Amino acid sequence: MNTPPHIAPAPARDRFRRTLLGIAALFCVLGFQYATWAARLPVIKARLGLTEAEVGLLLMACGVGAAVSFPLVAALARRLGSRRLALSSALFLGALLPALAAAPDYPIALIIMFADGVGVGCLNVAMNAQGAALEAGHQRTAMARLHATFSAGSLGGALIASGITAVTPGVTAHFGVAAVLIVLLVAYAWPRLLTEERPGERQDAQPQARTRRGVPMPTRVTIWMGLAMVFGTVTEGAVNDWSALYMKDTFDASPQVAPLGIAVVSVMMVLARLFADGWRARWGDGRVVRAGSLLAGAGLALALLAGGLVPTLIGFACVGLGIASVTPCVYVAAARQGSDALALVAAMGTTGLLAGPPIIGFIASATGLVWGMAAIAVSALLVHLCATRIHWTAVTGERLPT
Repeated sequence: MNTPPHIAPAPARDRFRRTLLGIAALFCVLGFQYATWAARLPVIKARLGLTEAEVGLLLMACGVGAAVSFPLVAALARRLGSRRLALSSALFLGALLPALAAAPDYPIALIIMFADGVGVGCLNVAMNAQGAALEAGHQRTAMARLHATFSAGSLGGALIASGITAVTPGVTAHFGVAAVLIVLLVAYAWPRLLTEERPGERQDAQPQARTRRGVPMPTRVTIWMGLAMVFGTVTEGAVNDWSALYMKDTFDASPQVAPLGIAVVSVMMVLARLFADGWRARWGDGRVVRAGSLLAGAGLALALLAGGLVPTLIGFACVGLGIASVTPCVYVAAARQGSDALALVAAMGTTGLLAGPPIIGFIASATGLVWGMAAIAVSALLVHLCATRIHWTAVTGERLPT
């Protein structure tokens, strides 16, 4: 009996599912590791006797490490390949947790957090390269679901942190347990990952970018991808960081109601990423990104013009629903340009995530939070503009109309 052409044979489906679960374990590691140390920042602050400003610098060190890691990540990706880079960087991130718990002073903690940022940069590029290779090899969409797994890992890390805190207030045992769980996730992923960045000989891969003094030079399309990633992560990060304060200061929301902004954005992002692979397969990445970013920007702008608590929550829902697909789709597009392009786009995305909330804070300080939120809406609309300059390619390898 012949298999219908639109349904993959059972062995192919099994291989796809097996590899998908392995790559998902890596996304889970990244979200879990981040949530683990972020949830215990108050304890780390108290143990090292840090001020609020010093905690801010600690977080900045992680972001800077990820942002400046581009040349190293690009070189390691070429030398090791995505599979070995993913496994080694995931184990490295796991080892940094006990190191942070044992940090004797603030300078050592800063070094550890900078190293954590570099590890994040490595794993981020490697796991997204694996996800893009999975899609290319099986001609099926998967990246959005993988990014949803990152959110699930963050949730798991936060819940485990809450449970262990109820047993012991210290971080040594907690971070030790977390490191063991990361090792188990890596062991699960190891035999399931793709051994090459793409099955076969990567004949469809784009040539690597030219270099200047050993540093890869981006092409014009890579720059547009990087800008789309920057504005997308600015939108995603800033709306999460400022939504609660905006609701409190603008509408005098209670402490119970103010966090609903973050909750609405987060829930809509997870739901969108669970369904976005189907949208990508039906309409193509370019249409999904353009429509989503337009929904995010226009929805938030209209909510600001309307005013009121309910319209604001609807606007935040539009942001979460619309911006959720940007990062997975841009990563896939960048991976098709080669590992150098993927590393650069990932670094630019981290820079946007790092710089976005402070920039919105400066705007809000000078003009008010309403204008700060308006800047987030503009950032989402700039994603739409950048997306019109990118030549999107379907999972099947056919060029999609732009």
